[in-house]
Amino acid sequence: MTTAADDEDDGPALPAGTRNYMTPAGHARMREELRRLLREERPKVVEIVSWAAGNGDRSENGDYLYGKKRLREIDRRARFLTKRLESAEVVDPTRQTRRDRVFFGATVTYANGRDEEVTVTLVGIDEANLEAGRISWISPVARALLKAQVGDLVTVRTPAGPEELEVLAIGYPPG
Repeated sequence: MTTAADDEDDGPALPAGTRNYMTPAGHARMREELRRLLREERPKVVEIVSWAAGNGDRSENGDYLYGKKRLREIDRRARFLTKRLESAEVVDPTRQTRRDRVFFGATVTYANGRDEEVTVTLVGIDEANLEAGRISWISPVARALLKAQVGDLVTVRTPAGPEELEVLAIGYPPG
């Protein structure tokens, strides 16, 4: 039996009523991970578990116990990826016609209240990676930046209070 908690371990939950936007590259990465899990990793683990099961007492058989645990992890991740891919709405930022405003897939450089320049790309919730400068399009910073133009001042609500950001540049991949 699968519970909601099983899937929450594998990635951020989509807020109710939120679309699962994803870039073509993010969609391809998830499809490849699912393919690798189901076609490569799972068959290898099944083989190990089958071999270990034939070795007798399963209660003290580390290969068997670890293999069964790994199979459950693979299956849980595969279910999560399948659900996310089924609900994905792939949005190609190269096709954006309104390149003067911030929309999904834009790379935005802004100055924060400490005069630091920050560059981020607005991506899907499953593609976010702060260290790589990719933020979820539903994050507070991204929400504040959406539809802004170069020169606009936008306000983002932070735990320390509101902060103003000035949009310095907007870019999209060439299309």
